[in-house]
Amino acid sequence: MQQGDTKWDLNLYVVGKTSKAATAINNLAIICEEQLKGRFQITVIDLLKNPQSAHDDQIVAVPTLVRKLPLPERNIIGDLSNRERVLVGLGLKEPGELTLA
Repeated sequence: MQQGDTKWDLNLYVVGKTSKAATAINNLAIICEEQLKGRFQITVIDLLKNPQSAHDDQIVAVPTLVRKLPLPERNIIGDLSNRERVLVGLGLKEPGELTLA
């Protein structure tokens, strides 16, 4: 798990202003405010405006969240509505800590 004053750099890839994009942005902001309090930077990359980013960063689906820092990079695909899976994907929670619904 990542602790302390580690800075988090997160890129969220979306396509346009869809409801899925809005949901992912909102869910990510809530999780970051609760878990990373002031230690994060979120960059939202709209692939309609910057399509080369999809190729450069090997994005195959949207929305996709890429944790750039702390290393190693991790990708999470989807609208980030499954909070526990996002926490595990970001490395903020261990897989064994998942609560099954």
